[in-house]
Formats: sequence, structure tokens, C-alpha cells
Amino acid sequence: MLPRSPRGGTRCTRPAGIVPAGTENASGAVAILVAVPRIYTRTGDDGSTGLLYGGRVGKDDPATEAYGTVDEAVAAIGLARAMTEDPALRAQLLALQRDLFVVGADLATNPDHRDRLKPEVSLVTAAMVERIEALIDRTVAEHPLPGEFVVPGATPVSAALDVARGVVRRAERRVVALRRAGGHVDDDLQRYLNRLSDLLFCLARWQAGESEEPSRTR
Repeated sequence: MLPRSPRGGTRCTRPAGIVPAGTENASGAVAILVAVPRIYTRTGDDGSTGLLYGGRVGKDDPATEAYGTVDEAVAAIGLARAMTEDPALRAQLLALQRDLFVVGADLATNPDHRDRLKPEVSLVTAAMVERIEALIDRTVAEHPLPGEFVVPGATPVSAALDVARGVVRRAERRVVALRRAGGHVDDDLQRYLNRLSDLLFCLARWQAGESEEPSRTR
């Protein structure tokens, strides 16, 4: 258990045997300082969080809700990636996770500094949407969708992909709420999330194969 700091927070301590630079240890050798980064900053203890390129908003702000849910989607897709043994699917999911980092940066930017965003680094583009659409078309052509509603859970990977799909759908709803609250949301970003949930649905059906249960008993 980590020790408590005088101010009541949990703090990281220097590991045993690590001493400040320039200090000689028992063997006479000069120790090298090892920096241990802090995971906490205390700046969010007031319920606020920082935006990209400055400024702070509440942790319950519509923008925070939007990019926070995108962060959940990254983790959910990561679970599916960790579970699959298909190298092609694993690479595809990693690319989607990286795309979502772009989505998150786009949403987390101070609206007064959007001119500093870079396409496909911190700004969602039409080309990103087009790539998702191409993946959907290719996946459906190779693995046709079922002709009825199905119950998720046929395989571990398909179930994980369906969970990710649900999280992306929620992220899309949060983005719509942000837009209606007056926040800045580019059309391409909203379209990207919509297409991404469709792609995850298609990938889940592919991974489930022919073993999915219908939503109603026959």
C-alpha cells in the first residue's frame, strides 16, 4: 500500500536503493537519479479538467462527457484486440484505436485554438470517414450480414466487438448532445463515429460466424 502524503493524497515514493544523483552508495559508486513520474497532479481535485491548448472545463461538461466516452471506446476496442488471434483483425483494430485518439483530441481542444489542429493527428478528416466506409463495404462483401436480428455473445471476440460498438454509439450520442449544447463538433467527426459503430457491428458478425442466436426463438 502506498503511504499517505501530509495533505491526505496518495503519493509515490522513491524505490529502495534509489538515491539522489551524486550520492555515493555503499560500494563507493555514484548513484544515478531515477525519475519516477507522478500519476496525479491534484489540478482536477476541484472537479475541472484541462483542455488541449489551454483552458479548463468541468468534468461533467458535455465536451468532457464526449471525449471521455471516446476514451472508453478505445479501451473497449483494445479488449477485442487483445482477445483475437487474427493478425489482420488485430492490426485493423489498432488502427481504429489510433483514429479514436484523433477524435478525442478534436473534442478536447479549446475552441479558441482549433486553428492549431493537424489533420489526422488532432483533427478528424473526411478521408478518415471514407476509409471506414471502404472497410465496411469490404467486410460485408466478404462476410455477408445475417438477415435477422441476432443476440451478441456467440464468441468472446464478437462479444467484445459488440460491447465496443455500444460504447461508440454512446460516444456518438454524447457528441450530438455537445453539439446541441453549443459546442464545436465538425460534421466529419460525427460521421466518423456513426460509421465506426457500423463497422464494429460488421466485424462482430464476421467473428461470430454462423453460430449466433436469433433475437427470437424460432
